[in-house]
Amino acid sequence: MTSSSPPNAPRFGARSPAIRLEDVLRQLPERELTSLIHRSRIKIDEAKRIDIPSQVARALLMQPETRDPSQLPGPTRELVYRIAESRGALFVVELPPGLELLVARGICYVRRHEHDVLELLLPIAFMVQMRSWSGEDPRGIRALLSQLTADVAQSIASQYLGRSATPPLALALESTWEVLTDPTELASQIEQLAPLERKLLRAIEEVGGEVDTEELLELEREPLRLRGATGATPSRRGVGFALERRGFLIPVHPNRHVIPSEVAFVVGAERRAEREAQRQAIRAFALGDDHAPRRARFAVDPVPLALAMAISVRDPSVDVREGVGTPRSLLSRLATRLGRESDAVAFIAALSRAIGLWDPSAVGVSSPPGGLTVQELGRSFFDAWRRGGAWDEARPDGEVLRATAEARDASATGVVREMVLEALSELADGNWVPWNAVLQYLRADSRTPGLDRLLERWATRTQTEGLAAERIAERIALESLHVLGAVDIGEPDELPDLSGPLLRITPRGRAYLRRLPVSAQPEASRFIDGQTLRIGPDARVGHVVGLAPFVELGAVAGCFDVLVTPQAIAHALSAGIESDVLRSRLEVIAPLPDPIARVLQQASAVIGRAEFVETQGFLWVEDPEIRELLRTRRQTVDLFIDPSPPAGLLVAPGIDMDRLARRCRSLGVELVYGGQPYRTRSTLPPNKGSGQHRLDSSSSLQAVRAPDSRPPAAPRRRPSSASMNAVKRPIR
Repeated sequence: MTSSSPPNAPRFGARSPAIRLEDVLRQLPERELTSLIHRSRIKIDEAKRIDIPSQVARALLMQPETRDPSQLPGPTRELVYRIAESRGALFVVELPPGLELLVARGICYVRRHEHDVLELLLPIAFMVQMRSWSGEDPRGIRALLSQLTADVAQSIASQYLGRSATPPLALALESTWEVLTDPTELASQIEQLAPLERKLLRAIEEVGGEVDTEELLELEREPLRLRGATGATPSRRGVGFALERRGFLIPVHPNRHVIPSEVAFVVGAERRAEREAQRQAIRAFALGDDHAPRRARFAVDPVPLALAMAISVRDPSVDVREGVGTPRSLLSRLATRLGRESDAVAFIAALSRAIGLWDPSAVGVSSPPGGLTVQELGRSFFDAWRRGGAWDEARPDGEVLRATAEARDASATGVVREMVLEALSELADGNWVPWNAVLQYLRADSRTPGLDRLLERWATRTQTEGLAAERIAERIALESLHVLGAVDIGEPDELPDLSGPLLRITPRGRAYLRRLPVSAQPEASRFIDGQTLRIGPDARVGHVVGLAPFVELGAVAGCFDVLVTPQAIAHALSAGIESDVLRSRLEVIAPLPDPIARVLQQASAVIGRAEFVETQGFLWVEDPEIRELLRTRRQTVDLFIDPSPPAGLLVAPGIDMDRLARRCRSLGVELVYGGQPYRTRSTLPPNKGSGQHRLDSSSSLQAVRAPDSRPPAAPRRRPSSASMNAVKRPIR
């Protein structure tokens, strides 16, 4: 993939209508479909009434990897997540790593467009049954559909199919996905609801979009109360069940009911228009005066910090395990090394892991995040934070992965997050606004009283320390948005009506909220001196992260600099990285200056050649005649490597010391080892008598005796008392 995309090519994350699995299989050529059947070992029954693509689709959905992508390798798993976050269609210019396995398993498919743009397709049936992952919206329709029980999934699928849904339910839910993810079709479906159903849906959205069963029955005024092990059970004929059947109200175990984010956005549009009159006074106060502070903490771009952390964690000594929170020791080291606060480092680390920036596959530029430019990476962080799957301000430690898998239940922070963003968009868009005015704006929202109730129940359910909605809003505005570079914070002047800080949305934050491109200086990556490389906004993230083995970190505030020092280059060369690889990775970002080019040229120059020969040892022989004797005689010619260096002989591999010493001694040459003559270990030859050989202590005697020594006399056996009596008794 080149540094610039073709003209009129879709960017990363561009959305295309998702496609059904059976439609994809029917569009495949017959040869490819047959190859997929053979690879997956699918048995085709010609007697069935469904066609071959339908049978193949049902067999593919039974693979364990389609339900739990964590069983896939790292690059493949991250690629599946990126495609799913793009609603099943991701545009790339080059085939990313990890795609081969997905294509071989029949999970992902590739479609070519003009300008050599490739579209990676993940069919709807695979998306609706995948388990949730860090970084996606816990209240999104995809996450909620993936955790439905069989009964609920069947009722929802049957509603949109117009007939009874049959297994596999993932195929039956494809029509549901198409309706609930299309804003126009979804708004039409909501308008067709009965008045009572529409009223109940708005009432639930006004209290935060989440209720328990008791509250649901109270809102729909259902007099019947069926009690079960987990509490009250909703009626299967009430208004709530009518919303559940359409997928507008999803039941969550054990007794909660949640409105998906897509549905809540459409339902809340009318409510947002109705409360405009209530906020006119607040807006007039916020915009009527100039609240510019004397001192302020201006937000900085988090991308340099994120790139510096991504380069640092590629050290082989750093161990970050999948599905587990980032170690606190690592966060402390990074905060000390980069000169940033620990909370900001932990926040950026959680978002970096959520978008796959720390994964080894991020060095590739064929898919996000490696294929994104540096100026686009900040928007990816903002979108990952807004989805809420990686960071939750309602937790004392915001990283969701730090909690156990059982305690990762999503809170109502997503609703507070949208309320804060809406308030700042209207009040602090280019102006300084007091925090008190933002709080009044939040209190005027009809959802605020219900949020405290939801947060309190969530804290009890997950056994965590609960926070009030206003405290969570304060953490969102003053901590998260400030670290993301979207909000400036000013210190209040000594005025009676200003008791809190002042806020202002930055141009970067305004671009994030309005989905506009971030205006950056058209500065290309360049070397500002002989060894300092300044990364420009148009550089690819994968190219920058690929510099990790041979660069040192420089500035991370305002701009991102890396140092290409001779020591770092020497360390990379000693680690086995070729100089041509170093040169190509640097040149793809910026032209090389003369000092670095000379260093790489010297490293790649060949002044000689050395041949490695595997040997057992070296026999030092000063006398050339003895050396020639050992090298040429039949007894020892196979013990040495020919040719050998002067003044000695190289011992061939596999020759032990005993064998070498015996062969040399046979020619009269004594082997010296450790300053002493080497003595071989020998044993007595075995006895040649008939029968089984008796083992005694004679085998441990010395094998060589002195010439004048005599064999020891046999010990005299003492006669027994019976034999003595027999001798004394006279013979008759």
